[in-house]
Amino acid sequence: MNYVDAVVVPVPKRKLAAYRSLARLSGKIWREHGALEYYECAADDVKPGKRTSFPQSVKLKSGEMVVFAYVVYKSRTHRDRVMAKVMKDKRLAKMMDPKTMPFDGKRMFWGGFKVMVDA
Repeated sequence: MNYVDAVVVPVPKRKLAAYRSLARLSGKIWREHGALEYYECAADDVKPGKRTSFPQSVKLKSGEMVVFAYVVYKSRTHRDRVMAKVMKDKRLAKMMDPKTMPFDGKRMFWGGFKVMVDA
C-alpha cells in the first residue's frame, strides 16, 4: 500500500497566486525526487463545524482560505528517501523563508499516513 503526506494550511486570498507558484515549484521538486503524485487543493466546501473543521483547525481568519495538499509515495521508506532529497534541494530552501512565505506556517499542520483502503 502507498504512503501519503498531508498538509493543511491557511492561505490569504490576496496571496493565492504567490502560493500557487510556490506549490507548482514544490510539486516539481517532489516529483523530480521520486514522489508518485503531488496535489494542492483549494477549499470549496469546508464550513466551520460545531467542534472541529478545516477552518477551525488552522484558525482561519477573514480573507483566508484553506488549502489541503498531499503527496503520494510507494511506502514510508520511499517517502523518507524522497523527503531526504527534497529537504536538501536548494530551490526549496529559497522558498522557506518565513518572512516571504505566502501563508502563516505557524498555523499549518501535516502528517504521514499509511493508506488503509485503495479502492
